[in-house]
Amino acid sequence: MDHLIVLNLGQGNWKDGFPTVIAQLWESGRSTPMQFTGSLPATPTLVDRLTRWRSIYTALYAHLGLRRSEFELDDDEPTHISAAEFHQLTHEVQSQFNLWLSASSFRAIDRQLRTRLSPKDSIRLMVVAHDRQILQLPWCLWDFLSDYPYAEVALSLPEFARSLQLPNPNRRKKVRILSILGNSQGIDVERDRALLQKLPNAEVHCLVEPTPQALQETLWQSAWDVLFFAGHSSTDVKGYIQINRTETLTIEQLKYSLRHAIAQGLKLAIFNSCDGLGLAQDLADLQLPQVIVMREPVPDHIAQEFLKSFLSSFSSGQSLYQSVREAREKLQALESDFPCATWLPVICQNPSEVPPTWQDWCGQKRQFLPPMSRSQLQTIALSTLAITGLVSGIRWFGAMQSIELQAFDVLMQHRPVEPPDPRVLIVKIEEEDIQRQPQNGGSISDETLDRVLETLERHQARVVGLDLYRDFPTQRPSLKKRMAQMAQNAQLVAICKRRDPDSNDPTGIAPPAEISADAVGFSDVVQDRDGVLRRHLLFASADEIGTCATAYSLSVQLAFRYLSTQPSPIAPEFTSDQHLKFGSTVFPALTEPTSGYQRFDARGSQILLNYRSTKSPIEVAQQVTVRQLLNGEMNLNAIQDRIVLIGVTAPSAKDYFATPYGRGFSQQLPGVIVQAHMVSQMISAVLDKRPLLWVWSTAIEVIWIGAWTVFGGLLIWRFRQLKWIAIAGAGCIFLLIAGCWFVLTQAGWIPLVPALLGFLLNGGTVAYRFLASSQPNSL
Repeated sequence: MDHLIVLNLGQGNWKDGFPTVIAQLWESGRSTPMQFTGSLPATPTLVDRLTRWRSIYTALYAHLGLRRSEFELDDDEPTHISAAEFHQLTHEVQSQFNLWLSASSFRAIDRQLRTRLSPKDSIRLMVVAHDRQILQLPWCLWDFLSDYPYAEVALSLPEFARSLQLPNPNRRKKVRILSILGNSQGIDVERDRALLQKLPNAEVHCLVEPTPQALQETLWQSAWDVLFFAGHSSTDVKGYIQINRTETLTIEQLKYSLRHAIAQGLKLAIFNSCDGLGLAQDLADLQLPQVIVMREPVPDHIAQEFLKSFLSSFSSGQSLYQSVREAREKLQALESDFPCATWLPVICQNPSEVPPTWQDWCGQKRQFLPPMSRSQLQTIALSTLAITGLVSGIRWFGAMQSIELQAFDVLMQHRPVEPPDPRVLIVKIEEEDIQRQPQNGGSISDETLDRVLETLERHQARVVGLDLYRDFPTQRPSLKKRMAQMAQNAQLVAICKRRDPDSNDPTGIAPPAEISADAVGFSDVVQDRDGVLRRHLLFASADEIGTCATAYSLSVQLAFRYLSTQPSPIAPEFTSDQHLKFGSTVFPALTEPTSGYQRFDARGSQILLNYRSTKSPIEVAQQVTVRQLLNGEMNLNAIQDRIVLIGVTAPSAKDYFATPYGRGFSQQLPGVIVQAHMVSQMISAVLDKRPLLWVWSTAIEVIWIGAWTVFGGLLIWRFRQLKWIAIAGAGCIFLLIAGCWFVLTQAGWIPLVPALLGFLLNGGTVAYRFLASSQPNSL
């Protein structure tokens, strides 16, 4: 999480102390800060030590190629330098500085901040003071910053305001940098120039040892994002820069041109030169948002190394504060030759301005992923591999099958509405129809069935499916003759039930005796463990033992006859893999595993049952009761050329099945309705090219699960705050569900639950790992 701390030392000074110190803690996303108060004692000893340190530092660095226009020792500065004394004094300054900040009167502020901050937080710490000598203290040495590795300090004067911004309609795509290369005597400013020229998405304009007039004209004429100066500078009463070998300028002398540049969008000034605090303080009066300076005289090599590291980090997407801290700390490698190099760079910040990013300046969107270290990348990669393997393994053992099938049912229920199938007609035998029949062992009497079949035959039904068990003798001769003749003419298909060796049904239910074996289809269906009917059994090996020996289901037998009587007859075929085929349409049998089905009985030739998505699943086709048919209460011409299914819909028959549309008895579908869905699926696939349900291969499903798993980890990395993680996570889950639903509307069943589980598990794992390892900006 990003935090801003404004530590205001108030009106005090180093001689008398600071009676009122106010610390304001601003959390990202909150409009008001928390505020804590304390005080600090006088610190004359520390200031004296710092004065002595600066005196020896200046003398020590006199021969190291400092970026200072003139270098002369004052009369009271030492002429004999002891490295040991300097290191001892450096240690004393650091110790006394932290001893001062550990005063009991300030401890409450320190404790309150530490209570509310985490080492992983990104922190901008701004020190505000009237006493400019206090601002010259090396605040980067505060032990607080050591405990918070992603915090950096900035300095500010107590009076600040937002800069006046003029409208700029031209949105630039490059960062515009004005580079002033001043007097280069004794230093190599060309290396600074080369570093700037290599920056991505940057337009660099160089002024080499310009005249004051040329510099001012350039500031007036164009809009700049960054002002860079390399050369000699110093601070006496005011800060000044030596723009060429003979002329110097103060900020006061550039006031109007700089004020115009700030109004045009100038946000950052970098003075890669000596002793720049005076320059920064003068620029603060102009409300320049950010200035980076060197607090003391700086060796040429140190200035260049800092610039190289800072520009590399900042242009790659790091925050300005983190880039400065990282570049400053990298100077430690050079401190054996250049003592206290890490003390030199400092940010001077206008607290009313928000630090920009490089991408803000060049009109780019922020990176989806912030720069990622190798260890952080490994964390996400290893977590993704482990969780993808875990989820895929659990799925392979069938532990997720139940919930995957339930998710499949929910998506099925919300598909777009299709019209009823106009080629199918259902003749329902309702409870009232049964009650009117004499009890002869069947749902309707022979006389009624004879009249029904006669009506259907007379009005030229293409084929009739008799979804009624009739394993008893037919008493009516005309019915026996009619059934035999219609079956012989391929107009009638009756049903039987195959034996089930796993239950108390050793023989099954026989077909009507008057129907030839080739006009019989089995009525058996395959139900999942939860009792829901999601698969369509097309055919199975012929059973020579039981009373039901047919190899084909009722729906397949009806499809055979209907398609063979088309104007261009379509005969069934079998592929080399023994898949049923009509013309160019193949009905590939399910194999184990198939998408959400990881463990199931795949015997026979089964396909996924793609229910016709009508307004209500029971409205798959036009329906009429036996009474309405025999009483002429329907348009009998509607019978012609249709597949007619005759079956019981009365609850007393208990021929009901749970489907993806519901499991409760009131939601279950009668068997004849289910048979209508099955035969409609087959003929619609062949004649209308209505797609069969398809699935991905196991390998592609694992890749899909892995993709959503890694996305869960990247989401945590990208969105740092819990609020944004929740919003983005909810959006991603919605997209996943919507995507799986959309694919199902195109007849594809792709993994939803495993992908969602991988997404959530990896997000939680990565969040935990980042928190445990205290990595920055991980939440």
